[in-house]
Parts: sequence; C-alpha cells; structure tokens
Amino acid sequence: MRRLPALAATAGLVVALGIAPAGARGGAAGGAAPADTPAKTPVAVGYGGAVSSVDADASAAGIEVLRRGGNAVDAAVATAAALGVTEPYSAGVGGGGYFVYYSAKQHKVFTLDGRETAPGSADDKLFLDKDGKPIPFADAVTSGLSIGTPGTPGTWDTALDTWGTRSLAQVLKPAQRIARDGFTVDATFRQQTADNQARFKDFPDTAKLFLPGGELPVVGSTFTNPDLARTYALLAKKGVGAVYKGELGRDIVKTVRKPPVDPAAQRVVRSGDLTERDLASYKVKRQAPTKTSYRGLDVYGMAPSSSGGTTVAEALNILEKTDLTKFSDRDYLHRYIEASRIAFADRGRWVGDPAFEDVPTKGLTSQRFADSRACLIKADAVLSSPLAPGDPARPTGCDSGGTAAPTTYEGENTTHLTVADKWGNVVAYTLTIEQTGGSGITVPGRGFLLNNELTDFSFAPANPAVHDPNLPGPGKRPRSSMSPTIVTDKGRPVLALGSPGGATIITTVLQTLLGHLDRGMPLVDAIAAPRASQRNAAQTELEPGLWNSPLRGQLTTLGHSFKQNPEIGAATGVQRLSGGRWLAAAETVRRGGGSAMVVSPDK
Repeated sequence: MRRLPALAATAGLVVALGIAPAGARGGAAGGAAPADTPAKTPVAVGYGGAVSSVDADASAAGIEVLRRGGNAVDAAVATAAALGVTEPYSAGVGGGGYFVYYSAKQHKVFTLDGRETAPGSADDKLFLDKDGKPIPFADAVTSGLSIGTPGTPGTWDTALDTWGTRSLAQVLKPAQRIARDGFTVDATFRQQTADNQARFKDFPDTAKLFLPGGELPVVGSTFTNPDLARTYALLAKKGVGAVYKGELGRDIVKTVRKPPVDPAAQRVVRSGDLTERDLASYKVKRQAPTKTSYRGLDVYGMAPSSSGGTTVAEALNILEKTDLTKFSDRDYLHRYIEASRIAFADRGRWVGDPAFEDVPTKGLTSQRFADSRACLIKADAVLSSPLAPGDPARPTGCDSGGTAAPTTYEGENTTHLTVADKWGNVVAYTLTIEQTGGSGITVPGRGFLLNNELTDFSFAPANPAVHDPNLPGPGKRPRSSMSPTIVTDKGRPVLALGSPGGATIITTVLQTLLGHLDRGMPLVDAIAAPRASQRNAAQTELEPGLWNSPLRGQLTTLGHSFKQNPEIGAATGVQRLSGGRWLAAAETVRRGGGSAMVVSPDK
C-alpha cells in the first residue's frame, strides 16, 4: 500500500494557506453583517472532531454540536440544516440525499438512501408531450412535474434515531438561529440568485424571499429567513411527521399540484401530481454500501439508486493494476480519463432504482469485470464515445458486443458535508434539491424551495435500441451521481469525502482519491487541483487550470478532445491523523472557498 502524505506536508500547507476568509456571507434584507460570522479557511487540524462544508456558518453549526458532546451524526444533521439556510439553492427540507456513516464502535459502514421518489401516478411518459416527444428540459425543471417526494427530513430523522445521541429539536437549534438572525450574503449567493432571477420573479413567494423589493441581495448585507426558522421550530416540536403526515406536507402537496405563479408571468408552469399518500408512504432505505479494495484500502460508497458507489468503484478497479505513481502527468490523466469513460458507459446501461431494475451491483464493483474492461485502455490511443457497455454477468474481454448509448444530462448543483467526531465516527453526506434553485418554487410561508429531482430521470431512452434503467416510474427513485465516500484501512477510517456537481460528482471524487492516494497530494491540494471530467462523451470537460496548461496539448496529441467547464464540483473531506487528530479540508477557491473546522485546533 502506498504511504499517505505525511502530516508535516499538510501542516506546512496550513501555514502557507493562512486563515484569510474566502468570501464572507451576509444578508438580502439589508443591514450589517452578523458580528459573529465565521471566517472561511480551507484546512484545519486538531482534536475533538472536524467538520467541512462549503459554508462557514454551517460548519460552525456542526462544530457547536460536537463541542456540546454530540457525535458525528448529530453534527452532520446540524450542518445540513444550516446549509438549508445558507445554501438554499443547493439543499434543504424540500430535497433529498445520501448519508454514509462509519461506526467506530462496530468498525462498519452503513448508508441511508434518502433520495426523492416519483408520485405513484408517474410512468415512463412523465416528461413526454402529447405527441410522445420529450418536453423542453427547462420547462420540466421549473414545474410541479419535476418535484419528487422530499427525503431530507426523513434522512435526518432516521440517522438521528439510528445512530445519533441528540434529538432533532436539539440539532436544529443552530440552523433555526441562523434563519432567524441572518447570515452574510457573499458573491456566490448573489450570483446564484442573479442566475435564477428570471424564474424566481415568476413565483411571488420565491421572489418575496430571495428578491426582496424586486432586487438582488447585496453582498455584505444580512439575509434572514423567518419562515424557515418557523418551519424548523415546527419540525422540532412535531417531528418529521409534519412533512409526511401533517400540515407541512399538505402545504407541499398543494404547492406541487397548483404552483403559485404570478398572474403577470408569461411562463407556463406545469402542475405535478404529488399526493398526501405519496408523502405518507415515503421510506428512507437502510442498505449496504458498495465496497471495493484499492491499494490495500477499503473504499465504501453509496449503492443504487445512486450510481456514485458503483461507478467510482469500477473506475478504481480498472486502475488497480496500474501503478499511477510512475506516470507523467499526461499519462496519469490519460488513464484516469479513459477509466472514467468506461465506467460511465457501464453506469448508463445498468444503474437505476434497484426496486424497479435488476442492477448488477456486485458485478459492477468486481475486480473481474473491471479487468475485462481495463484492457480497452491503450497507452497511445483514445477510446471513442459513446462507448458500448460491458456485461458484468459475462465479462468476456474487450469486445463487449453491446450497443452504445449517450450519457443523459444531469443537473450540476447539490452540496456535500463531511464530519468526524472524537470517538472516531465519520459521516459523508451529500444532499440536494437538484438544479441551482431547484424547481424555483417556494412553499408559501415555509421558507424553502422544492426540488426538481425528477428531471434526473431520462425523459426518453438515449438510444431506443438500448434498455434505459432510469426511466420514470411510480414511486421510483431517479438515478443519482452523488458519491459520499469513506475509505478505511483495516477497519479504521482513513478519509471521507464527497462533492456536488451532478454527474461530475463521480469524476471529482475519483480524481481527488487518485490525487491523494496515488499522486501523494495532501488532501486539501487534491481537492484544489484542476479537474477533468469524462462521462462517456465525445469531449472531456476541463477546468481553466488544465485548459490553459501544456497538458491539454499533450493529451490532444493522443486523440483527446476537450471543452472548457469553468468550475467542476466543490469537494469537502476529513482525514484521520495520528494521536486522535483530524484534518478537515475544503475548497480553496471554488464556490468562494469552503469552510474546514475542528473543535480544538492545533496550537
């Protein structure tokens, strides 16, 4: 097994990076920024536990719970609830996600599938017009048609009830306070609001909340959300039954079935068919994680309905027998890109909701299948996309005989948090409302946006000749790329990480793991490194750091084709160090920089 980067290198990086904030947060309703707004720093080392998220207020909420004796699960839910306030366009009560938990007592990894579900009336024609053609994607997003049954409240409740030590009421207190007292608007929040301004203004409740007075929130001002504070108070008092069998759920259903649109709006907003029965029948799934071995370590991820665990595992297995430490940067990136291409080809054919599809999870994560696919990679040539999938049940070698289908589109928002506690428990939790701003529809008087998660379904098969496991169905969970990941060594945690970014989540997590485990980069450097994302497409996406690098030309000579993506993902992670210490790591620049915190920092 390759040695992990030494603490000394990371400690030096802490000094080099300093603690300058990467963009304070503030408010939309005007007024001065809260006096106790935490500074952002991308890396922290210390004792007592660690939290890493995209937002300083949210990370501080998790640290507050850890400091008061809560465990990693308690802190993860507290952090997630705070992100529902400060990152409302990425996550919240109206969305869903995947929760991966390492138990220090049991030395085991457990997962919760809190993905949204389609209404019971949904079928494979959900997003087709009367002529059988897919409706425009943007029209589907901003509609009641796109809204699935939220899974986030159920995930919080299940996680706390199963592994937590604090009540929902207790862990919601920091988020409730932030919603009531406000947070500081930063440039990212303002820009995301501006990107959604045209559709937000068509929904009076959304406009009132996020465009007060018809204007964008001002950077440095204080943004409050009293409606959300009251929603959290309701959940604290009545529990998540208020969503699934109570008044909050009734408001959600009413909003989906008759979206409250401004009468002056020119937008045609389709209604959805979510019912109170759909809410009452929703269940969070407890299921086994995916698992593979890589460089002597055990890598755990999220099993289907997510495609994250299987696809990351397959790509790692494809690369397992290649010593990436010996390659030049060009040759390393070439192999990473090709492994991603192959794994995405297999993902598209085989992964969907296992309650509806026969998903060969064991086969997709097997070394035997990966070896049968790894032989496709050539040192001096590039595979063509779309690449045909292999068959995990019949891993017969490089000529799969399958039929190729393009990768379908998936939105690129979401948020991720990573937590560890002083007992050694770890949580990697990715949660979302899908697009930036979700459906754009706010539940009147409740302070949160509803998801557009059902647009993660394929509207129609990408290739009619190839079975698509991700078509809509009644109560079905759309396929996701969320990839919360925990790595262990002989049953003890090594690191945990995850990222937002739609289908680029998978490549972000994969590239970060390779950068840290194979290329010897400190975790914060592996997170910050410029990214490439290949998803069985004709072109590989590159961030500016690679687009403007000589590496692009070197890879082009091999036959690679590229297009630029200004930003891919926004990862966070934690790493176990010696002597009971933890390292928390977040982005240095992406999304204004992330926020890494520990309970008791090293002096």
